[in-house]
Amino acid sequence: MIKNYLLPLLLFVSAVLSVSLPGCKPREEELQTSGALEFSTDTVKFDTVFTTLRTVTKRLWVYNRNPKAVNVDLISLDNPATSPYTLIINGDLKQTASGLYIRGKDSLLILVRAQLKDNGQNGTAKDYVLKENLNFRTNGQDQHVLLRSFGQNIYLHDNEALPCNAVWTNDRPHVLYNSVVVPAGCTLRIKPGTRIYAHAGAALIVEGTLLVNSPADFVAPSGSKNDTISATNANIVRFVGDRSAEAQYATAPGQWTGIVLDASSRGSVIRYAQIQNATFGVLLYNPKNQTPQPDVTIQNSVLRYISGANVGFAGAASGTGLPGAGVLGLSGKATLENTLFSDCYEYAVLGYGGGDYSLNYCTVANYPAASARDKASLTFTNVSALDSKVKNTTGLTLNVRNSIVWGSIEDEVFFENYDDYKATVSIRNSLLRSKLYAGPADMAATATTAAKPGLANPAYNNLFSDPKFVRLNTLSRNDYHLAATSPALASKTALPPLVPRDLLNLLRNPTAPDLGAYQTTK
Repeated sequence: MIKNYLLPLLLFVSAVLSVSLPGCKPREEELQTSGALEFSTDTVKFDTVFTTLRTVTKRLWVYNRNPKAVNVDLISLDNPATSPYTLIINGDLKQTASGLYIRGKDSLLILVRAQLKDNGQNGTAKDYVLKENLNFRTNGQDQHVLLRSFGQNIYLHDNEALPCNAVWTNDRPHVLYNSVVVPAGCTLRIKPGTRIYAHAGAALIVEGTLLVNSPADFVAPSGSKNDTISATNANIVRFVGDRSAEAQYATAPGQWTGIVLDASSRGSVIRYAQIQNATFGVLLYNPKNQTPQPDVTIQNSVLRYISGANVGFAGAASGTGLPGAGVLGLSGKATLENTLFSDCYEYAVLGYGGGDYSLNYCTVANYPAASARDKASLTFTNVSALDSKVKNTTGLTLNVRNSIVWGSIEDEVFFENYDDYKATVSIRNSLLRSKLYAGPADMAATATTAAKPGLANPAYNNLFSDPKFVRLNTLSRNDYHLAATSPALASKTALPPLVPRDLLNLLRNPTAPDLGAYQTTK
């Protein structure tokens, strides 16, 4: 009797399985000729510490919400042959699959495995973020799921508000994703040598206080005149794009948003830091001109490869609608010492809506590669960033001392509505590239021309000739030290306050120091 029922039972089970299992071809009349797939997530994230666990597997569910079956023409990785990811589809280990069927109201499970192999243990540098698309083609439609993992042992900060009084250390890199916020009334301390890698569009938003290499955490050596802190010094805190290790992105600007000091931020200090690949290095965001204004002191730092135009990193828009600048102030206060601005595609320092800006022993050397610049490196206006018809009544204060402002266009300094705040603008003992303001006296506004400062007034002790940097060559790393024939070498009597050591921590000549961030003569 059992044998009599066994064959019909097996046929019944076979029929059920042929209807219900993914991958089995249904009858033609049961196929859906339109409609797309849905996924359990749009990003498969591997946030595990890979230096201790090299292989991790994640699940991705693929749903067919349609009433009939769909034919998945192709499932494939972007780079199947070289991808760090492998797929298990229908129980088979493979990098691509084609001709799979998913029954109506059914699903397909794909296991995704990240295999990072040596993970940098053989001394080879690994990317901090590894991304690849898992691609699906169904009924002529292309869909994608992002696979994301981290190639090194990191601290991940993804769209989070940091705990109050957080401390970032240098034992492993910190990776920023989306917006990372320092809450009002709280402090983020970043210790010497910490590396921060920012993903496309990421921003560090400071509503409280940011302390980078603060004097409490790092004291520069002072026992010898040769106690240098070079560009490769292990104590420098570095903010860079997370793909900057790749040659094509090393100098690309606009890869992430930058550091944003909100209107409530107070007392931030950035010392011995390198900020690059951003839309702006530091944004003082106070468009309503609240008082007191957000403030920052930046010392012995380099801000470079900056642009708001995404000229080097398509799709990484900051979303701010603001131009790029090394320091961008919307009614803020910035004190800058021993700081180098280079390769800023729009502005080195841009002040909107008034504010208070001080540059002492700074070098602006603006020669971004493959860029036709048309913006003055130092640009200031009392007009609001939110409404060009509104002027902030608190005015603008600017002091430039012992500095170099030079670049690829003939006017690297510009003031809008200069007459409104000329009493609080002082540029002295500096070397400037300016044709517009190279007169010996201020010129009042006329019916057809704006007011202009006369920065060549002999009492101001300014220079207007080429500073003769050591090397300006797009085929090699630029060197903004001063050549032996530079007019900025020990040619001026220092205006106070004297900064005893330069950007590299070399002692300055106290009576006749060189202009700019670098001391060349002894």
